[in-house]
This record gives sequence, C-alpha cells and structure tokens, in this order.
Amino acid sequence: MTEPWVALEPGTDPVERVRELRRAHETFTAVGTVARRVRPVVADSWRRSALAGVGPDGTAPVELTDGDLGSYRAEHPLARVMPLVRELMGPFAADGEHLLAVCDAQGRLLWVEGHPATRRRADSMNFVPGARWAESAVGTNAPGTAVAVDRPVQVFAAEHFVRRVQPWTCAAAPVHDPRTGRVLGALDITGGNRLAHPHSLGFVQAVARAAESQLALLAPVEDAADSLRLTALGRDEARLAVGGRRVRLSRRHSEILVLLARHPEGLTGDELLCALYEDESVTPVTLRAELARLRRILGPGLLASRPYRLTAAVESDVSVVERRLASGAVAEAAAAYRGPLLPGSQAPAVARLRRRLADGLRTALIARRDPDLLADWVHAPWGEDDLDVWRALAAVRPTAAVRARLEDLEAELAAPAGWERPGPH
Repeated sequence: MTEPWVALEPGTDPVERVRELRRAHETFTAVGTVARRVRPVVADSWRRSALAGVGPDGTAPVELTDGDLGSYRAEHPLARVMPLVRELMGPFAADGEHLLAVCDAQGRLLWVEGHPATRRRADSMNFVPGARWAESAVGTNAPGTAVAVDRPVQVFAAEHFVRRVQPWTCAAAPVHDPRTGRVLGALDITGGNRLAHPHSLGFVQAVARAAESQLALLAPVEDAADSLRLTALGRDEARLAVGGRRVRLSRRHSEILVLLARHPEGLTGDELLCALYEDESVTPVTLRAELARLRRILGPGLLASRPYRLTAAVESDVSVVERRLASGAVAEAAAAYRGPLLPGSQAPAVARLRRRLADGLRTALIARRDPDLLADWVHAPWGEDDLDVWRALAAVRPTAAVRARLEDLEAELAAPAGWERPGPH
C-alpha cells in the first residue's frame, strides 16, 4: 500500500482517479459525506476546511503586500535558507514548468518562484506572495495542510478543497526550527499532474531536511541557551535539553518543569505546592529547596521567582501531541505519543494532565476508526487492557484474535471481586 501522504497508488490511472475524486468532492460539499476511496489525510482536511467555513468556490486572501511583505520576509528565519532552497529546487521547478513556494507557519506564501507561464496561471488563483494558503483560508492544499498536520503531504487534483485549485497538484513538507522543533513554515512544489509521484514528495522532504540542517549551522551559538526541550512522555524521569546539554531530571524536577512549561505566566509557591503534593503537611521550605536545586541544574537566569516561571520558551513532547490533536492530525499525534506522561508521578496536577492527554488521544482514535491506529494503541503497554479501544478495533477489524482478546477483557470486567480466571489446562 502506498504511503498515505502520497496521492496515487502504483498503477492508478490518473484520469480515472481525477473523475473519482471530483465525484467524491461534489458529494462531500453537497451532503458532508466522505467516500471511502478518499485518503484519510485528505478526508480529515476536508472536514477541517468545512468546519472553518471555507467554501469550494473561495479564493485565497492576500494579507501581505509591498513593503509589509518585504520587511516580513527579510526578518523571517526561512529567509536565511532561501539561497539553498533556490539552488536545490529551482532547476527542478524550471525544467518541469513547476513553481517552488515557501510559506510561513500561518500558511502565508512568502516566496513563489519558477516557470514564468506557470506563475501567470497561478496568479489567477492568488497563488502569489503574501496570500494566505492556510487550510482555514483556502481549504485542503499541500503547503497549508503540511503546516496543519506537521507532516509532508501531497495533494492531487480534486483532493484540493477549492475548485479553482483542482487542476493543480502540489507536494509540501514542513520546516522546523532545529533548536525548538516548532514549525517555521513549509516548502512546496506546485504544478501539473506529473507531480503526483512519490519522488516529488520525497524530493521536497529532502530539501526541507537540508534547510533544517542549514538553519542549525547558521544558528548563533549564543542562542542555544535560550531554548528548552522537554521529553516527558513514557518516562518517569524526564529528559531536558538546555544550552547544548542533555540532563536527566529527578522525578520531582520533572514534575515541576512539566507544570511550569504548561504555565508560562508562572505559578506561585502555593499553587505549585497544591499542584505537586497530595500531602498538605509538605512545607514551602521543601518546595523552595527543590526549586533551588532545579535552578542550579538549569543554569543562570532560566528560572525566575515571584511567581516561579521559566524565562525561555519550552518545547515539550506533550505540546506536540496536543497541537496535532487540536489540528485533527490524529495519526501524527499517535506517532508522537510515547506513553503516559510521567507514569509514576502522583502529583495531582500531573495526574490530571496525564489523564486528559491520554483520554483526548484515545477518544480521537476511537472516532477515527482506523484499524491500524487502534491496533497500535492496544498493543502498546499502556493500551493492552483498554476495553473501549478493543471494542472499537473489533468493530472495524473483527479477527478471531481481536474478538478473543475482547471477550477475555469483558469477562474480567464482569468477574466478581476476588475471582481469578483459571489458567490453561
């Protein structure tokens, strides 16, 4: 089976696929039903586009013009890698009569370059610098969807939500800040149906990785101390990357950093005490001692007080999962979820966040009804006894093994307290 981010399976007739997609698109815009042959990444994007109020006959709005566009581009981090992007993508765009485009994290096109005749055609649909091509503005399209789901994606013909874009095919890949991991924007190649090939998506993805490597080389050394990266999913003791160092934190320091990362505005000592300790007899002195030790680990200037807060932005694996869930990118959220947040923590606020994150993801998986995603969950250590997800899996993949495991779980749930299932004979 073809990678779901690629538009056409091997051997597919492009002309027949275009007809099929047009029928599916008209059905969706008329009654809101997605045909089964529409790829999940596209179906999810169509739904987000409709929820955002995008109409199939809409046009991308132009938000940045003239001097505003020039000054914004000059200050954008991706401006530093445009020479590399042009060197790698320019010949490909020119030879194939395609366009190369670069957008920011809000889906606004900053650069659109390439074959002159193709550019003139693209002008008619406002595929121009300064136009906003986010999903919320113009529906499903490669640069906007790649930013929304934080994954490389190819969009073919009538997979585009807006009709005037449907003669085009495009492939895009997000570019991340190599220090913080946040999305800076996306690189895109746009043209005709010849781009509906896995090689075009792989090419754009390779250029995006090269751009990230270039950004890492260009990043000033003194800026490295200004970022914090926290990894806390599936671990009792979080890992912290700070100032070029990697630190394994104690459980208590892990809890404190998770909570401070959630509250950039800061927390008072009393708020931290309530969030961290079930035992009300724990004194503020104990907490201040932990914070003093954490301050030494972080280094000077990163932990402020009154209220306690981190002075640098924190990128955590928790926030990555939450962002992807919020954008409807369920498969990507599941891929980033490495297990429960600090599973051994008894801190009340951490336990609430752990439950909220897991419940949000499992609810999204059940609603998505993707058998592979459901199977991944129940075969992970944290999901092997999840009755609701097993039931959802049995509904879409009722194999003998799945039904047997579901029956076992339901029997265990119905068994009286103290009863033990007999072992095998």
